[in-house]
Amino acid sequence: MAPPGVPVIRSVNWGGLRTLYVKEVRRFFKVHLQTIWAPAATTLLFLVVFTVATGAKRPVTVGGVDIPFGDFIAPGLIISQGMMGPAFANASFSLLVGKIQGTIVDYLMPPLSTMELLAALVGGAMTRAFIVGFIVWAAMALYGIGVWPQHLWAVVWFGFLGAAFLSLLGVLTSIWADKFDHAAAVTNFVIVPLGLLSGTFYSVDRLAPAFRAFSHANPFFYIISGFRYGFLGTADSPVLIGSAVVFGLDVVLALACYWLLNKGWKIKS
Repeated sequence: MAPPGVPVIRSVNWGGLRTLYVKEVRRFFKVHLQTIWAPAATTLLFLVVFTVATGAKRPVTVGGVDIPFGDFIAPGLIISQGMMGPAFANASFSLLVGKIQGTIVDYLMPPLSTMELLAALVGGAMTRAFIVGFIVWAAMALYGIGVWPQHLWAVVWFGFLGAAFLSLLGVLTSIWADKFDHAAAVTNFVIVPLGLLSGTFYSVDRLAPAFRAFSHANPFFYIISGFRYGFLGTADSPVLIGSAVVFGLDVVLALACYWLLNKGWKIKS
């Protein structure tokens, strides 16, 4: 035992951090039909419906290059529907269900710092995002869609940025929300519209100037454009600018989540 007054955990509580992370992963694995296979199946249905309804042979021009329609929408579906949606759903559930069921003390009482708590919550959500994204990617590859990366670094980097963005937004939502209706409102009126209006199913270059300006103000657009660049080698916007914008937003959200968790806003009585 450590002498009196000498802390046992002197830096990072790796044991506690690992335990909470494993808890978050096991929680969504227990209901894997709902948390993993359901969003993967929904994403694949989007691909099948849009390619069959609009014609998989119709090309889409991106950066002066004609891309088959199925190859064009596949990366956007993987990152938006397959990864970012599950990341938000997982992160927005953890603290919220604790507040509703009165088990929030399980997150607050262990000897975990604010940064360790936030890292475990975000890490669990991002793990779910990458698992669903990999399943969707593998199914699309077997379906015959051209989803073999040309720039693997862009796929990994923008996948990480996108999953972190929605995970942090989910944590922020779970801190603010008092009931499931609040989280559902954020999903229905913020996440879904931004995802559908981000250029997943169309090239923003074909839009009117006003709508194009709105798309460029949408952070989802930069995530999807950069992720698509990793597969197709071309994008609707400069990759470095998009990377800087999304990374900056991730930092802002991380600081906001850290400050609110450390303050205990709407969590501690």
